[in-house]
Amino acid sequence: MQNGYTNWLASRYVFSKKSGRSISSISLISLLGIMLAVAVLIVVLSVVNGFEKELKSKLLVMSGHAQIEDPSGKLYDWGMHLDEVMQNNRVTAVTPYIKGQGLIVSGDKLSSLTFRGIDSELEAQTYEFQQLMQIGDLSNLQEGSFNIVLGVDLAKKLNVFVGDEVLINLVEGLSTPMGLFPRTKKLTVSGIFRAGMSEYDSNLAFVDLNDAQKILRMGDSISGLRLSVTDVYLAHEVVREVALSSGVQLLIGDWTQKHMNFFKSIQITKSILFVILLLVIAVAAFNIVSTLVMAVRDKQADIAILRTVGILPLTVVKIFVIQGTIIGLLGTVLGVFLGCIIAINLEYIVMTIEGMFNIKVLASDVYFISDLPSDVRVYDIAMIASIAILLSVLSTFYPAWRASQIVPSEVLRHD
Repeated sequence: MQNGYTNWLASRYVFSKKSGRSISSISLISLLGIMLAVAVLIVVLSVVNGFEKELKSKLLVMSGHAQIEDPSGKLYDWGMHLDEVMQNNRVTAVTPYIKGQGLIVSGDKLSSLTFRGIDSELEAQTYEFQQLMQIGDLSNLQEGSFNIVLGVDLAKKLNVFVGDEVLINLVEGLSTPMGLFPRTKKLTVSGIFRAGMSEYDSNLAFVDLNDAQKILRMGDSISGLRLSVTDVYLAHEVVREVALSSGVQLLIGDWTQKHMNFFKSIQITKSILFVILLLVIAVAAFNIVSTLVMAVRDKQADIAILRTVGILPLTVVKIFVIQGTIIGLLGTVLGVFLGCIIAINLEYIVMTIEGMFNIKVLASDVYFISDLPSDVRVYDIAMIASIAILLSVLSTFYPAWRASQIVPSEVLRHD
């Protein structure tokens, strides 16, 4: 009975009917502070998580989990190596590749280029890779077609479309008695892809594996084999195991060697942002202290009357602890709801703002990723909500204790 009365009185102090309002102004300010702090922290962490997820997925799709190369730069008898690698149960796919560099020219426009020779039939088996194609299809890269698939930013820079011809000037020149002459090859644009990362969209192109062998005069050799494994975090272990089982000397590498700095920096950034924004929640939570102090001062007469009719000091403490907890709980729930709504629809919100003000939040020529990703994780939400509620409860103890120390005779003597 007493607990029911305590809860009713605490909720009555929060949801005031004065001045036609459904909630007291001081409680509303504290509630909004908690709500905004929680929402901001959820949105920021979701964006950081989104960057980590996008980097991992796009980097791994474009560069593979691991790779095997020959120390000479040319891997012969690669069909034998491919069969040996596929015998490993932890390898899901193996694709050969050839890498080359040069300049790509279209009319009076030119750009540096990294091109990759691929087997389109094998690459097309990778669903994620096929999803990157905006125009055209990987199957257009056939032997003897001398077609090329360009990144979307590179195609825009050169002002070319599907069906246009481009010229590639290779890094390796042609040595003649007259001197060194550049080697060139004319290719036809057959497709355009978009990885969402400036490094690839503005500098990478794909050609058929056999055509790349002819362009670079590699004969039957390739640059290396790209591996996809069941567990990306064990890629270094799998590729080492595969190389040792081959019985020949090979160069190995995996995504952790190439891109680990990106993910470490993201983790450090996430930790720093979490601590900083957690202080914002702490400030908002401790606003409850001032709210309850004002409530205690305003309700001194009520507290004194309750004490005279037999209410214990512990009950007074409970009333104000519950009042502060209600504020913190409501603010946290509303903050989680608002933060999740914004985080889930962040890409659409950003696109709308970019369209309204004709701006680009993440310019592709400046940032590594041109989109603003968001990844809402239940663990982060649960941790943020738990900390917000805990800080809200802790901030109620001092004002509640002050309320329990009120002496009824001292208060009522002046009334």
